Amino acid sequence: MTHAGAAPGTPLEIELKLEVRDRAVARRMLAADDLDGLSAAEPLRTIDVVDRYLDTADRALEHAGRVARLRRVDGVTVVTVKSLATPAAGAVHRREELEGPALPKLTPADWPPSEARSIVLELTGEAPLEELVTLRQRRRVRRYGDAETVIELSLDRVSVVHDGRAVGRFVELEAELRSGSEALLAGLGDRLSADPAFAPARESKLERALAAVERARREAARPHLAVGKTPGVAATDAMAEAGRKVMALHFERLLAREAGTREGHDPEELHQMRVATRRLRAAWRVFGGAFDPARVRRLRRPLRDVAAALGAVRDLDVLLEDALAYRATLRDSDATAFAPLIADLEGRREIARRELGDALDEPAYGRWLHASVTFLTSPGRGVREMPATEPQRVRDLAPPQIWAAYGRVIAYDGVVGSADVPTLHALRIEGKRLRYSLEFAREALGPDVAPLIERITALQDHLGRLHDADVAAAAAREFLAGHRRKLRPDQRAAIGAFVEARETELRRLVRSAGRPWRGVAGVAFRRRLGRVLAGL
Repeated sequence: MTHAGAAPGTPLEIELKLEVRDRAVARRMLAADDLDGLSAAEPLRTIDVVDRYLDTADRALEHAGRVARLRRVDGVTVVTVKSLATPAAGAVHRREELEGPALPKLTPADWPPSEARSIVLELTGEAPLEELVTLRQRRRVRRYGDAETVIELSLDRVSVVHDGRAVGRFVELEAELRSGSEALLAGLGDRLSADPAFAPARESKLERALAAVERARREAARPHLAVGKTPGVAATDAMAEAGRKVMALHFERLLAREAGTREGHDPEELHQMRVATRRLRAAWRVFGGAFDPARVRRLRRPLRDVAAALGAVRDLDVLLEDALAYRATLRDSDATAFAPLIADLEGRREIARRELGDALDEPAYGRWLHASVTFLTSPGRGVREMPATEPQRVRDLAPPQIWAAYGRVIAYDGVVGSADVPTLHALRIEGKRLRYSLEFAREALGPDVAPLIERITALQDHLGRLHDADVAAAAAREFLAGHRRKLRPDQRAAIGAFVEARETELRRLVRSAGRPWRGVAGVAFRRRLGRVLAGL
């Protein structure tokens, strides 16, 4: 269909595109006979589709702002030429689209005449086409409509195929406007974007597919470490080699999450990469004294920069997740009024993600990866020279280190009941360091250490929720202060209510911090810790 804003006579594709986080919710939508007031116009259909995206070696189509696709359905091949996707402000995407008959082979001159074929020939000349990527889709499709508007809804399970193998999978919900006004489609987009089962798709399927191909390429090219599920630290290990085992485990976990972090579709990938950097930094604190500072300094400094870039994105992910969960509890009018804060957080997160991508693309980062692999796979490298009479084994050095870490935690015993938020945050950091010290030597310490780690984790989780509530309230207050003149009264009220809700939660968590604290500060914990350390 032709719409205002397209070149005269050029069809314009207008569709809602959403990432699917809960497939069951999407399936229920398609099973329903009503879609926001539109009645189902046909039974639910399942279609198998193969899409091959094409361009020349020098990307002539891409440089001209076009993308070409050969689609095969039920033995019939069609060529589609679209304008390249532009970043969408929401979930609704608009693109010029031309379609015509084609053949499976990649020689446009042999295809039946059509305007789509003519554009491909005009832009590529005599240069041969090559396949960029193939998308195999199983689409569950249904049309809904009334006398004025028709929308085609499809749930697409997509496999990305490159060089004959699957390199990625994702699920997307599309709602294409076949006829009528955009208003209903936009309203559907607003409703579904507020549902945690969905998220606006900021990229086209091709962009996601190419990102999966790049992810597979990076995965094949990145360095690897052969590690087990646990570090395998023994009581008789030298501290340097125990540290190398621990760091190798968490470095491999960092590597394993890098591609998903770059792709950015699953926040858990970035979260786990950040966790790996935190444990690596903690391992350097625990085991660093066994190494020559001058020789390993170049391995520690880049880690700090990577951790900072990951933390900037993760902190905004947590803020946004909290704000979206809160919005889901609101009435429609209040949820709409709350939107400016969501938009601000999303914008800040995108900036932080770009900065993270730049950091991971730095040549220095690649050099650090390879230098780290060399260090972690070379026993004896970088070890500080020590006299034979100086303690060097895990059984000799871990107990005093762990007792010292516990001492820094238990020092808060007299202030927890009246502590302010910054003090409780400092306690959380010390608790995390104690937990990591125990986890690193977990196998050497034996099974009795598990309940101790669980109690520290419970305290850490409680203080983590407390910290998140404090940060969310502060971020919303800062947004209100900086945008007060631009916000309508209802928007200020909605965001102010969020601040109040976070502050109420913060006060509750401060009051109840004593319960998990007693699990760590009590005599029973100390006695068990003493027995565990004595077992070394």
